[in-house]
Amino acid sequence: GAMVLCLSPTWASRVPSETSPGAWSLLLSQGVSFEAGGHSTLETYVPPRRANYVTGTFVAGVPEDGWVGELARDLDCPMGGSVPLTCRLEDPLLTRWVVAARANLPVPPTLAFVLGTGGHLPTDPSPAGVRLVRLEDPQGQESLVQEEVGAFLGCTAMEPYSQVVVRLAGWRWRGTGARSTHEKAEGAAVAQAVGAQLHGLREEDSVLLEAMVPTAHLPMPPPRSPAPRLPMALRICTLVCRSWGDRPQLCQVACGVGRAEAPVRHGAALPQGLDSSLHQWGVTAPSQRQALATQLREAAEAAMAALLAAEAELSPEQRGGARAHTDFLGVDFLLACVDETLELVVLSTNSQRCLETCLLAEAMGHAVGQPPSDLPRLLAEALLHRAQCHLVEGKDILLIGAGGVSKSFVWEAARDYGLRIHLVESDPEHFAAGLVQTFLPYDSREHRRDEEHAERVTELVRARGLRPHACLSYWDDCVVLAALVCQRLGLRGSPPTAIRVAKQKSRTHQHLQRCRHGRPPPAAFAVPCRRLQSHGDVERAAGTVPFPAVAKLEFGAGGVGVRLVESAGQCHAHAARLWHDLRDDADHPGIGLGWGNAMLLMEYVPGTEHDVDLVVFDGRLLGAWVSDNGPTRLPAFLETAACLPSCLPADRQAQLVRAALQCCLACGLHDGVFNVELKLGPGGPRLLEINPRMGGFYLRDWIREVYGPDLLLAAVLVALGLPPVLPARPVPRAHLAGVMCLDSEHGTTLGGGGGLAALQALQSRGLVRLNRLFEETAGDGEYEEPCLSVACSGATRAEACQRLLGLCQALGIDSPRYPVEHFLSHFK
Repeated sequence: GAMVLCLSPTWASRVPSETSPGAWSLLLSQGVSFEAGGHSTLETYVPPRRANYVTGTFVAGVPEDGWVGELARDLDCPMGGSVPLTCRLEDPLLTRWVVAARANLPVPPTLAFVLGTGGHLPTDPSPAGVRLVRLEDPQGQESLVQEEVGAFLGCTAMEPYSQVVVRLAGWRWRGTGARSTHEKAEGAAVAQAVGAQLHGLREEDSVLLEAMVPTAHLPMPPPRSPAPRLPMALRICTLVCRSWGDRPQLCQVACGVGRAEAPVRHGAALPQGLDSSLHQWGVTAPSQRQALATQLREAAEAAMAALLAAEAELSPEQRGGARAHTDFLGVDFLLACVDETLELVVLSTNSQRCLETCLLAEAMGHAVGQPPSDLPRLLAEALLHRAQCHLVEGKDILLIGAGGVSKSFVWEAARDYGLRIHLVESDPEHFAAGLVQTFLPYDSREHRRDEEHAERVTELVRARGLRPHACLSYWDDCVVLAALVCQRLGLRGSPPTAIRVAKQKSRTHQHLQRCRHGRPPPAAFAVPCRRLQSHGDVERAAGTVPFPAVAKLEFGAGGVGVRLVESAGQCHAHAARLWHDLRDDADHPGIGLGWGNAMLLMEYVPGTEHDVDLVVFDGRLLGAWVSDNGPTRLPAFLETAACLPSCLPADRQAQLVRAALQCCLACGLHDGVFNVELKLGPGGPRLLEINPRMGGFYLRDWIREVYGPDLLLAAVLVALGLPPVLPARPVPRAHLAGVMCLDSEHGTTLGGGGGLAALQALQSRGLVRLNRLFEETAGDGEYEEPCLSVACSGATRAEACQRLLGLCQALGIDSPRYPVEHFLSHFK
């Protein structure tokens, strides 16, 4: 129901855009819709349905398909391609130039002749493997052509090759087969063929003289038949899409096999898989085939990244519209042998042919009982994600509470997504005041009066004439207030009663203990605990909660004031210190003291600690990510290290996700992005606490880096009443391991020792990930919070941990008092 097929120009119309002057909106009056199970319907839309994303067969110079490009020209919504962008992709000279220059990928040695300045080509210096000759007029320049051809045929790059191909290139020559093959030794014939093709050359075209790169010849088992083997060629076609965060993602691979003396063309042979093709070619070791598959994925994604970077530098006119971008493309490779090493050589790119080949391979697999591949899902997720980004543009979001420096990413993300943020914040001097559409200073720090605050905030919003489309909060202190404001403004969100249950830790567990329906019931994940408001409460709690136990703030955040106590006496002493030191928000802002300083005593749960970040819409789980925490520094339970993805096997992660979801739903949290902290022991998951907002610290950044989706965008979409499109089968792009830094342990190293400057320099080179949690020291002594998260990535968890440990040892973050190696040793 989210995607519609338009088969005729009479089904759609263009009207001037109401939001983007000079652009057009596309309205559909008819279309073919699709439902799960393969059911499709020709529907009529009254009133016409507005397109939020448009893609199609953008083919230049083909009259029967010309209406597609015309309808999709200069639209106000994202366009997955255009005629000008297709022309670029179908020009092998241009794409070889880009991938060789920007992605450092090998291409066939190529000599290109163009007319004039070749203005359609990039301004990058001529890359290795491509030689460009600009001709003012082909007539009368025969000697120059012969000289260039001779030099090219005799150059070092051409030494491994015995044959060359002469052909016309450019989008007009796509699929025409206008080419001739020659022996390299026949220099005069080659020059004559080039000269013949130069007649009638247009400025957007080129004449290419290129090496005919043979497929690598590998040792193969003796043939079953004495008949001679014919030389064969292998063409590898890859389909790549623009995924979350504009990062390329390989969707599928298909191979074509044909005679070596003729090019293997798309559609000329039935496709086959990469693994079987490599095995057929003599790559018998599974590890070598896997290594080549990994190399292919990296090369295909690097090629698309280079092409997208070059595309981003084009003007809207050159792209075919301000919102036109390439969202999927094909990259064709040859498997060559260079210095006895297998090498992937980029042959060309295309807009549709690899897609058609991969879809044919998919259909062939269905016929023999193969399970469906990820291709349709990956493409649909990528395109629908771009449509959803368009849907949030210009939306008015009422944000309650700005938070500290750890939430600085919110303002940059809001700008990137085109959100109009109207911020309610207690600090009238907050740095975010100049970064939002509307700044509404209002002191709501005394959260026991949130009902009154909600009335005042609602009046303030209405007095300013604001009509927000959604209201939410990323700041722990303000989640209840945001829910109350949502309720008063009639906006979507979990009910205040549910947020209150989740916000108050003892109430969460006591509520869950009464939830005894289900297999297992939510009560199975709750932990015995008692609320502490006086020393008398400590005595009563000590009679029901076994020791060792955990004493912590009822409404606390950031792990401040959490302590392991071995006896009632230790609990009395800790409560006395905490009630003396932390009385209200001024004593330690941002940790929940606006709710008071009541405590709770909770049974200690053994096991490993994990975060589960959930996206829930209308009670349905749409996305879940599990991360692992290293050993906490007892007795204060301060977080030390973390890793993503989780080290746990899939079934144990599934336990955590199901427990987190059941706890949220049992508390009434049916809409939103939630962070749930659990422990996993031999008996399964046990809940620590529910944070009814997006995960804090580094979690949003890490999930975005490793898996792609943005929790912030997901929270906005849920608040707008739109179910976010998220990966149905998320696959990690990398592994991250991180360690927390403390001002008490690392202040000298990071500050005076220059460690922070060194880390920032490494971050600018993409070698580390830093998440600044506080601008200044947050608390001291046993109430200290981490000031910085430092993380390294790797292809494996072991590689990420090794890099991080080496970095921490080099900078002095690792020490006998702060043993980073011990913290990371838990991630196995």
